[in-house]
Amino acid sequence: MNQCFLSGNLGGDPELRYSSEGSPIASFNLAFRSYKDKTNWVKIVCFNKLAEVAEKYLHKGARIAVTATFDQNRWESEDGIVRSSYSMIANQIEFIKTDGRGFDDDGEGHGEGPSANGENPNADADIPF
Repeated sequence: MNQCFLSGNLGGDPELRYSSEGSPIASFNLAFRSYKDKTNWVKIVCFNKLAEVAEKYLHKGARIAVTATFDQNRWESEDGIVRSSYSMIANQIEFIKTDGRGFDDDGEGHGEGPSANGENPNADADIPF
């Protein structure tokens, strides 16, 4: 089973790009605490509707919880050395604390917010994501 759950703070605003097919992809770094109060960082990658939600509503410093799968990327560098990196592919994001960016002017969404689920983007038409 490959299911990870982390909570932490964004180290920067999400970066949005598009695949060659036009699908949105967002990525950001998440800081989290490990043993002995050590801070670690992991790259979070979001696809499709979840990527759009992350780019619109998240910001540097936002506190979130992420349910994701762990992924390893491998490539060969120009000098022929095989390199690898790890990231988490987000399935769901729970907003714990944001500054309300992207929400309506009535302030709805400040503080604890809704969750965004990458598997069912059309679950509720009243929610903007």
